[in-house]
Amino acid sequence: MTDAILTQGGASVAAASGPRDIGIKKRRAAEARFRAYGVIAITLGLFFLVMLLVSIVSKGYTSFFQTMITVPVEFSEKVIDPNNERASNPQVLVTANYPLLARNAVAKMVGVDTTDRKAMAAIKDIVSDSVRVQLRNVVAANPQVVGQTVPVTFLAAADIDSAYKGQIDLTVAESDRKVKDSQVAIMDKLKADGAMQLKFNPDFFTTGASSRPEAAGLGVAIIGSIFTMVIVLALALPIGVAASIYLEEFAPKNRWTDLIEVNINNLAAVPSIVYGLLGLAIFINMFGMPRSASIVGGLVLALMTLPTIIIATRAALKAVPPSIRAAALGLGASKMQCVFHHVLPLAMPGILTGTIIGLANALGETAPLLLIGMVAFVVDFPATPFDPATALPVQIYMWANEAERAFVERTSGAIIILLIFLILMNLGAILLRRRFERRW
Repeated sequence: MTDAILTQGGASVAAASGPRDIGIKKRRAAEARFRAYGVIAITLGLFFLVMLLVSIVSKGYTSFFQTMITVPVEFSEKVIDPNNERASNPQVLVTANYPLLARNAVAKMVGVDTTDRKAMAAIKDIVSDSVRVQLRNVVAANPQVVGQTVPVTFLAAADIDSAYKGQIDLTVAESDRKVKDSQVAIMDKLKADGAMQLKFNPDFFTTGASSRPEAAGLGVAIIGSIFTMVIVLALALPIGVAASIYLEEFAPKNRWTDLIEVNINNLAAVPSIVYGLLGLAIFINMFGMPRSASIVGGLVLALMTLPTIIIATRAALKAVPPSIRAAALGLGASKMQCVFHHVLPLAMPGILTGTIIGLANALGETAPLLLIGMVAFVVDFPATPFDPATALPVQIYMWANEAERAFVERTSGAIIILLIFLILMNLGAILLRRRFERRW
C-alpha cells in the first residue's frame, strides 16, 4: 500500500517537475539567444569601426609624407635680374621667374636640354608651383645668393607625388593617366640619382590653405580650432557650472524651474545648424562681429555646449549623497559653504568629464561654423581670435569638395588629426573620472 502511494507520489512529482524543467530550458535558451545577439551586435559594431579606421588611415597616412626633389639650383642673374636693376628697383627680386630656376635645375640633373620645349613642358608639371614662393624667400633672406648655385629641396607636383606613392597606376595606357611616360622617365632618373625622395612633411602641420594640394596644410585650421576651444571653455564651463549649481542647490522647485529644466533638455537636442543660424543672426548681423573669426565660432559653440555641461553638472551634483549636505549643515556650515566646500569638490570629476565630452563634440562640429563663414581661404596664421581663421572639421569639409585626387589623402590625413584630438580628449575625461571618482 505504501509502495503504491510512493509510486503514485513519485509519478506526481515527475509529472509536476516536467513542465518546470521545460520552462527552465526555455528561459535558458532565451538567455543564450540574447547573449548571442549581444555578441553579434558588438562584433558588427567593432567590425565597422575597424573598417572605418582602416579606410581612413590607409588613405590618409601618406599625407604625412611628401615627395621632395633636391637639386642644385643656380640663382641665375639672367633670370632674376637680367637688366641689373635690383639696386634701384628691388621689386624685380619679387617678380622674377623663380619656377624657371627650379625647372632648369631639374633639367640639368636629368640631362635635358633647356631649349627642348617639349621636355621642359614635362619638367614643368613635375615641379610644384609652390617653389616660386620658396625660392623668392631664399633670395629675400639673402640677396647675395643671386649668381650662386645652392642645393634646394622643394615639393614635387601633386600628380607626381601621387605617382611616386603608387596611387596612380603607371601600367595603364598613357592616355588614361595624368603622368606621361616622359615624366615617368624623369622621375626614374631623379630617383636613381637620389634627387627624388619621400620625406616626412612638417609643412602639413605648419602651413595654411593652398590651391595646390601638395602645399596645403592644417596649420591655420589647428590654430583656429585651439582659439575656438579656448573660448568655448572660458565661457561654457563657468556659466554652465554656475547655472547648474543654482538650479540644483538654490532654486525653488516650482513650475518656472521645471520649465527651465525642460528647455535645457530640449536645447541639448537642438540640431547644431540652428545654433549656426543664431550666431549668424545675433553675433554677425546684429553685433557686427567679423565673419570667419574664431571669436564668433567660439561663441556659437559655447551656446551649443552649455546644455551638455549643465546636464552633466546637475547629474554630478545629484550623485553626491545627501548625507554630505546634512553633515555640513549640521556642523554649522552655511548653504553656500556646504555647496562650494563639500558638494562641488566631490562632484568635480563628473563636471570635468561632461565638460571634456562637450568640448569634444564641439570640436567636431561643422554646420554652425559653415553658417558663420569659417570657410574662408586663409593662408596667414591668425594672431588673435578676431583674425580670419578656419577649423579642422571645416577644413576637412573644404578639402572633401575639391576635385583633385591629391586632396583625398589630405582629407583623410586631416580626419586622422581630428580623431587623435578627439581620442585624447575622451581619454582625458576617462582618466580624470578614474583619478578623482569616489564610490559611495
